[in-house]
Amino acid sequence: MPKVIKQGNKKIYDGYKSFQYLDAGEDYKEYELSKENDRVEPYVYPVSEDHEELVQTILEEDNIISMHEHTFVMPENLNEFYEFRRQGRDWTGYEALSQSGLDVIFENFMDGTAMVTSQAGWKWSDVIHDLGIRFSDIAHQDMVFKAERIADLYRAKKEGKIAFVAALESCTMIENELDRLDVLYGFGIRTMGIVYSEANQLGSGLRETRDGGLTVFGKQAVRRMNKLGITIDVSHSSDLTSLDTIEHSEKPVTINHSGARALWNSNRLKPDTVLKACAEKGGVIAIEAAPHTTITRNNLTHSIESFMEHFEYVANYAGIDHVAFGPDTLFGDHVSIHDLLTKQLSIKSSHGDNSFPKVKWVEGLENPAECLPNIIRWLVKKGYSREDIRKVVGGNILRVLEATWAK
Repeated sequence: MPKVIKQGNKKIYDGYKSFQYLDAGEDYKEYELSKENDRVEPYVYPVSEDHEELVQTILEEDNIISMHEHTFVMPENLNEFYEFRRQGRDWTGYEALSQSGLDVIFENFMDGTAMVTSQAGWKWSDVIHDLGIRFSDIAHQDMVFKAERIADLYRAKKEGKIAFVAALESCTMIENELDRLDVLYGFGIRTMGIVYSEANQLGSGLRETRDGGLTVFGKQAVRRMNKLGITIDVSHSSDLTSLDTIEHSEKPVTINHSGARALWNSNRLKPDTVLKACAEKGGVIAIEAAPHTTITRNNLTHSIESFMEHFEYVANYAGIDHVAFGPDTLFGDHVSIHDLLTKQLSIKSSHGDNSFPKVKWVEGLENPAECLPNIIRWLVKKGYSREDIRKVVGGNILRVLEATWAK
């Protein structure tokens, strides 16, 4: 493996750590947190020196975007996780992000695991608390900033910063209150999933055995999100709810962290009918890397190779203009947290066939800091053109946001 050239597109980072404006032990309880970097042995996808030089040029010159991440740092001791969650305070991995090569990150917060008052998650007050605490921390530093307009997405690279797109994976917390969408937009939310696995007021999730599709209220919510400028996502929606949402939306819809069911029979992945409908509406499908999701019959062990097999399938089937990356990673032991939260996150019911070998982590795609550089290395090594790489690492996403956000 060649010596790695110094990582390009590093951000202007002053060493800030989350909540350093408060006093540990007095204002909040301290927990030992997972390492942001080097929690596991770092992995650099092997390429030639010439290819590595091109990788660094791409990182320096192009807009690099991850369409789905959770950039919080988990506690090292997962026996403390529920207690940690009830504190309602999450640390952001600023140092690692400064070296990630990312210009724009879609941050999905704690979603259904924002369990300040309930272990079932998705409570309105918990979600608002989660957003407020994280944004308070973000407001005390300068490298990461809340992106609310299209111009914010383009100025990030120019200023050596990272644009933080606030996202939620479900509309469950709005219950039957359409105006709560406006409230969330005011908080900075710019993309939302219709449903997270379990059915809600809007439609059916991928866990349901009877697929009822998008409800009447769901159609009203889709219209409101179109008017507000919230990008709609159907990653965790059932097949019929996904198709109904794509049909009823006046604007493109995303699948911001998933893969192709044709390669592995799992409800967590999308069938060709949904992939095709999403692309025909002008949307984008971003490939998921959370442990044990994007495996294939050819690559049963989850790795960057199985992940990129899903990418190539979607690129060939839906078109290179409609595929991107939404790795859905975090800072900490992702496999163990899935085991701990299997019920809350409907993981067991969405994996389908469980006859695959379990990995300790997904090599090369372990956290938000290492995913995109390794993905770009893979694309360069496989001979993808500079223009196609520019599309899939950011350009396709920007096109959809320009079509869905308020100007």
